[in-house]
Amino acid sequence: MPDDPGGVVCGQPGQAIYARRDERMLLALLTSFIMMTGAPPLDEALSATEAPRTLRAAFTVELSSQNASRIYNYDPRRDMGERWQVVSWQGDDDELEEVARNWASEPAPDGRLFADDLRASMGRDVQVDDMGHAWRIAFRHHPSQNDGEFDVWAAERLQATAWLDPVGERFLRIDYHLPHPVAGPEGGKLTKYDQSYFIRTEPRWGISYVSSFSIELEARAAFRTISRRYSANIVKTEFFFSSAEAEADFEANRKGPQLMSGLPG
Repeated sequence: MPDDPGGVVCGQPGQAIYARRDERMLLALLTSFIMMTGAPPLDEALSATEAPRTLRAAFTVELSSQNASRIYNYDPRRDMGERWQVVSWQGDDDELEEVARNWASEPAPDGRLFADDLRASMGRDVQVDDMGHAWRIAFRHHPSQNDGEFDVWAAERLQATAWLDPVGERFLRIDYHLPHPVAGPEGGKLTKYDQSYFIRTEPRWGISYVSSFSIELEARAAFRTISRRYSANIVKTEFFFSSAEAEADFEANRKGPQLMSGLPG
């Protein structure tokens, strides 16, 4: 009988079936596959990120960089000039302050908590790898209506990966990674770029929201290296609908049509 290089020899004389090797090959086929974004459980996870426009959020966020940290509180129920407030201020970082100013100047800063354009960004088909504890989903980012010029530029150069809990049908995180150095959109060379969004699920309505995100980049220009790293951690959230009617409509749509019984024959 010939040596078995990793499998078990069995079957009729002259037949050799290497069971372990076949199992590994079958497992590889089953754990890596193409999936349409409209199929479950991916469709359910995407639907959970698509919060209705009537859902709002009050939140407290800690912005941090290598040199400074800021804590802000936002509540859309306060008067316009009082909605974005400083809670804590440590260190000096002009760029971190600019990040906060840009966020505060948006019409609805709480909109950043909802990744509602993720379905459009993923497109129709994705590559799925079953990692056991979660699904790793590789996709090419398709620019959406909410993307700016940098997002369009980055879509052609960054690798996008989503992590999905297939049992809970919810996303866990979204990662964007630059696989190799490229020329920057404004000159120089971008040598490193990593961006991650961590996702949590709001327990009352089952909506997925961004609980934190981080960006780390390195660029070279004019004989110098520029490194930037900052993160935003949502430390407190309160979700609510813009009106009682909006909440009732959401609840009714979530329950779907009810089966009718007791109809006369």
